[in-house]
Amino acid sequence: MKLSDFDFDLPEDLIATRPVRPRPAARLLLAEGDAIRDRHVADLPDILRAGDLLVINTTRVIPARLTGSRIRHSAQGTVRAQVDLTLLEPLPDGQWRALAKPLRKLAEGERIEIAEDFAAQVTARSREDVTLRFSQQGDAFHAALDAAGQMPLPPYIAGRRKADAQDREDYQTVFARTPGAVAAPTASLHFDEGLIAALKARGVDFAEVTLHVGAGTFLPVKVDDIRQHRMHAEWGELPDTAARAILETRAAGGRVIAVGTTALRLIETAATAAGRIAPWTGKTDIFITPGYAFRITDGLMTNFHLPKSTLMMLVSALMGPERIRRIYAHAIAERYRFFSYGDASLLLP
Repeated sequence: MKLSDFDFDLPEDLIATRPVRPRPAARLLLAEGDAIRDRHVADLPDILRAGDLLVINTTRVIPARLTGSRIRHSAQGTVRAQVDLTLLEPLPDGQWRALAKPLRKLAEGERIEIAEDFAAQVTARSREDVTLRFSQQGDAFHAALDAAGQMPLPPYIAGRRKADAQDREDYQTVFARTPGAVAAPTASLHFDEGLIAALKARGVDFAEVTLHVGAGTFLPVKVDDIRQHRMHAEWGELPDTAARAILETRAAGGRVIAVGTTALRLIETAATAAGRIAPWTGKTDIFITPGYAFRITDGLMTNFHLPKSTLMMLVSALMGPERIRRIYAHAIAERYRFFSYGDASLLLP
């Protein structure tokens, strides 16, 4: 298939720059088979069945955007120049890979001062990014990052407004526990404690997995033949408790519904065969496109995605390209709010 097969026209005023409140007040497009219904996230306890399992991602977004200064000394004096950093992923040796602006002016060995007692040294530079060693490690690093960093809002929001203090709450899910993501698993942003309690009272269970969402989720597909696209790998873990919950749900006739494309990609990576899954830890670069045979997933709750994105390809694989086009046409006609802070869909093929 071609990249143009996943394109659509979206009015710019449908791009959400703030979430609705309370979280479950967001609208929910329910697509079950060929039927499309307009509901709200708060209706989930009435929509889902006792025995269904929601697979949620417990990754925690780190405030990955940093502003610092590189310092140059010369006979004319000391010159400070601003450097903007976006952390991409931690490396096994404690260093971080990061985007940097201006990249070409950074030299290996250069020090970037971010805050008092918090700095980074450039240990390597490529044509695309830099490798940084921070002056703090472990818990001290995360404390310094929390104090100095900003939430890494997606480009389609950051281009319209700056991140602010409210985003510290809005861009973090109620399930967030394990720091490491530089983008939120946005389908989970619609949940709060009240909705979780109502779902559990209905007999709906939850399984927890972790996939650290990377900045690659925002990178455009640059090839027309989508078979030539390569996904960026992201670290994830599916523990034994989640694997057992999935197997028990399927054995009892319940549905396994991923909350977000990250949770879906992880459980499909960990699947060993149709209907079978085992604990798994590692990096996944699974690329799901139409024609993919789903092994574990019975449904997906997800927000509305960017045109020509890998996530549009994933939902097209789940529902079928023609059906997903009808779903998105309905969402646009009914003025659903799109992307990370937008409304949700529940896709049940």
